[in-house]
Formats: sequence, structure tokens, C-alpha cells
Amino acid sequence: MSVKPGWQGRFFEDFGVGDVYQHPLGRTVSEADNTWFSLLTMNSNQMHFNAEYAARSEFGRPLVVSTLTVAIAVGQSVTDLTQNAFANLGWDEIRMTHPVFAGDTLFSESIVLEKRESGSRPHAGIVTVRTRTLNQDGREVCSFRRTFYVYKHGAAQLEGIFPDGERPIGLEG
Repeated sequence: MSVKPGWQGRFFEDFGVGDVYQHPLGRTVSEADNTWFSLLTMNSNQMHFNAEYAARSEFGRPLVVSTLTVAIAVGQSVTDLTQNAFANLGWDEIRMTHPVFAGDTLFSESIVLEKRESGSRPHAGIVTVRTRTLNQDGREVCSFRRTFYVYKHGAAQLEGIFPDGERPIGLEG
């Protein structure tokens, strides 16, 4: 029996300018997601939770909170981009290009725009990506640039995170 490590994520050295990552998990946004996010973030704009109010708008129904759309896009990208990141340095050029409604399924993809060694942290580098999110019909609903610090392979900060069990795992339980 041998230990097979799970997906460890990408490290600074694994990124190349021009690399495109189509993030693997789509996410259908529910009305409950929109309501809870509105409540959690104290967003009191009625376009997000009052159907009668929203019916009078050009959209005719409640919109999903735009910051929820951005949060889902960022979350979708973690597996490919920031599993080994330790700090976001900025989000720029955030664009909400098409409305999102409850029932829409979102998919995100990112392209690496820049990468450079960190001058102050020899164990890390800085990567900039552009991410866009598409709905189920292929319509772009948002896009943004994001810059983050990401560890290099072998960074001491990542050593020994998984604890040793009190006893080894075995086939018998």
C-alpha cells in the first residue's frame, strides 16, 4: 500500500502566459442563494429580493446580486489558479456584461496574462489572470482581472500540513 497525494493545485512555476483554464465546475444559482447572499452581505437593494419591485424594471424579475456572481467566478477558479495562493493583491476591470437570474448556470474560464517572481518573497511569485464567466447559453455575464501571490514548488510554508494519524489507515478499517 502506498500513499497517493491528491490534487495539489498549481504552483508559480506551473503557470505560463497565455495558458487558458476552463474551470471544471458549473454552478446553478438558486433563488435561495441570491436571498442568502443578499442577507449575508446586508444588500438592501430590492432588485435582488422583491419580485414586485423587480417586475417594474426592464428585466422583469429579480437580478442575482452581482457580487455573488463575482464570488462564484472566483470560487470556480480556485482549483486551477489559487489552490496554493496565499494572498489576493487586487481585482481590476470588473465588468457585469449580462444579467444573471435565479436558475442560470455559470461557468468560468481564465487566461494567464502575466507572471513574475516576487522581489520580497523568494518562496512565491505573482500571477495576473483575466477571468470571464458564461451562462448556460454561452453569454458572458462578468469578467475581471485578478492578481495574486502563489507559492512556488517546495515552499516551506506548505510542508507538513496534513497531520499524521494516531494509527495508519488500513483495509480492515
